Amino acid sequence: MNRARIHAFILAFVVATTVWGMDEAKPEPKAPKDPAMEQARAAIAKQDWAGAQKVLREAVARNPQDADTHNLYAYSMRKGANPGMDLVFRHYNEALRLAPKHRGAHEYIGEAYLMSGNVPKAKEHLAQLDNLCTFGCEEYTKLKKEVAAYEQQQAKK
Repeated sequence: MNRARIHAFILAFVVATTVWGMDEAKPEPKAPKDPAMEQARAAIAKQDWAGAQKVLREAVARNPQDADTHNLYAYSMRKGANPGMDLVFRHYNEALRLAPKHRGAHEYIGEAYLMSGNVPKAKEHLAQLDNLCTFGCEEYTKLKKEVAAYEQQQAKK
């Protein structure tokens, strides 16, 4: 009897999830790749922060409504030598203004707040990611580890 109930439950679950998925919109075709973003990502992969900043500064000027560009520009500045945190925060906040659910921007601005010693603001963005990532996501996991490591380091001082 138990086995029959389990099989019935599994069958009902499979049918339900199939039906739920039927009314979902088809994914939009991917936009052509932006050569500037590809160039910037290549520079970031090589940790050429100045090169990435140059490309992204120009990309932001050409397309100020692109959240990904603002996010990567802020990231490249933050990772580079002597980051101007006011400018870093300005671009992360612009990315989030344009795309409030941008998980990468939430993760990275949280890390920037940790660099500035502002744990409460980092935790605000961690909470945002917790809300955005129903079953967890890489951005949430990474920021949570960064917050824990920062707090552990501060506890040793």
